[in-house]
Amino acid sequence: MSFPTCRQNAQSSLSLESIQSCRQFTFSEIQLATHDFDESLVIGHGGFGKVYLGTISNGSSRAGAAIKRLESTSNQGAVEFWAEVEMLSKLRHCHLVSFIGYCNDGQEMILVYEYMPNGTLAYRLHKYQNLTWLRRLKICIGAARGLDYLHTGTGINHGVIHRDVKTSNILLDNSWAAKISDFGLSKIGPTNQPSTYVNTMVRGTFGYLDPNYFHTGKLTRKSDVYAFGVVLFEVLCGKKAVDTSIDEEQCSLAAWAHESVKEGMLKQIVDLNLRGSISSKCLKAFARLADSCLHSSLKQRPSMAQVVMGLESILASQEKIKQTLSPLDMKIFGKLVPMFLFPSSRENSDERRNVSLEMYLHTAVGGDNQMLRRFDFDTISVATENFSVANIISRDDWYGCIYKGKLNNRQDIAISGPPQPCYYRTSINEVSILVQVEHKNLIQLLGYCIKGTDTYLIYDFAPYATLSSLLFDPDSALLGWDERYKIVIGVARALVYLQQHAPIRIIHRDVNPSMILLDEQMNPKLSNFKLAKGYTKTHEDDFCETTLVAGTL
Repeated sequence: MSFPTCRQNAQSSLSLESIQSCRQFTFSEIQLATHDFDESLVIGHGGFGKVYLGTISNGSSRAGAAIKRLESTSNQGAVEFWAEVEMLSKLRHCHLVSFIGYCNDGQEMILVYEYMPNGTLAYRLHKYQNLTWLRRLKICIGAARGLDYLHTGTGINHGVIHRDVKTSNILLDNSWAAKISDFGLSKIGPTNQPSTYVNTMVRGTFGYLDPNYFHTGKLTRKSDVYAFGVVLFEVLCGKKAVDTSIDEEQCSLAAWAHESVKEGMLKQIVDLNLRGSISSKCLKAFARLADSCLHSSLKQRPSMAQVVMGLESILASQEKIKQTLSPLDMKIFGKLVPMFLFPSSRENSDERRNVSLEMYLHTAVGGDNQMLRRFDFDTISVATENFSVANIISRDDWYGCIYKGKLNNRQDIAISGPPQPCYYRTSINEVSILVQVEHKNLIQLLGYCIKGTDTYLIYDFAPYATLSSLLFDPDSALLGWDERYKIVIGVARALVYLQQHAPIRIIHRDVNPSMILLDEQMNPKLSNFKLAKGYTKTHEDDFCETTLVAGTL
């Protein structure tokens, strides 16, 4: 294959307007941005080539960028390169990856995009495995909106058919918003024309490939819909589109999921990390929607606009279930909980009873409400190596011992408990808050375990250290100024979320360095909500009435 000739032919069809609308980098600028393609900066590798994390100049400032370099051995080439340049130069949408520019220098063909710090949806589903059900739903909605824009809202007189929709082509920004990427195989498709398909060579990725397109060569927008249906099942099941390492019956996710839906075996296909967090109603609706995308008849498949509407309805239903539970008759932090669990609402009551934490977990956030996963004791015992002393992170008067652990899927967790009965109220207080909030700088409650009369809480994060342990350790040299700044910014964002954006406004009441947990990259998470109070903004000044002063001196 002769690159220069191919490049000339491919570029000849690219409009001058498209070229001028994006930045053209010199090869020396790309070398500088990637430290001459330092292998330590490689953040991905696909059919096109390696992707590097680079730093590019933008006027007087510098910004992170994802820099994709075509390899000479790649199956893709100039045609795909210029197709992507042209597509992304014309298209602008909050759920499409932001295109910065390109480099076309000799044999070098390089694409430059906005850097997406949370990687691909595939990575988050199959490697890191830290996505909650609500977050997965929001990601699916974002990706669906991006595809709907491509199909109907591009404003370029024709729709765009992506032709390679898959979880590795859905990127996640620092706010977990989904961005469709990789337009090298995209095709301009008819929208309001008699012909609704494009005859083309079959391209795409096995597992996501529309069988109708594969057999006929006729590409339609419904081919993207099929691929997105596979993405939806991947999100629900936590399985790859094709996995040759497992039984032949389950090797193809699309076939296995379709058969499971047909037989009514929905609960068995749900990702283990999601068990207990999806309402039965939402599970059925989501599975039906995903399955309809895989329908053998193109006409029976929904449009992406219909998929967006379906997903938004499911999200609204799930959030409603999260906010209103029955049969309950008392609100605490916006959550309805059983009145009989609280003999008195006065903080200084002398009539304190041992409130049943088990009853609260089952009635308010577990059981049929399915807001938290109930772990069996064997699972957390294995995760902590039989509650080994070596796995104790700390001891707490409120929560008992806190252990670090690792689930079978390699997810790091922290396990607290069992608390003393006199502290059941504070545990319920923390649970009632954490089931409602979700932020990357807040610790997240995964579920609970009940063994006899003992109750354990399971969190999605095993801390590397607390801020206090590093600040006050004379031998620690881990906290330079950059790390400290990163930590305080993260905690500040968490507090802004709690006080301005959470479903109910929350005052933590005990923010101090020992409550700030850090991972190995010094990313902070605010923890310990046992003293937190909820409030509603009813005055010009936000305040929360309380009869007891609480916190840390």
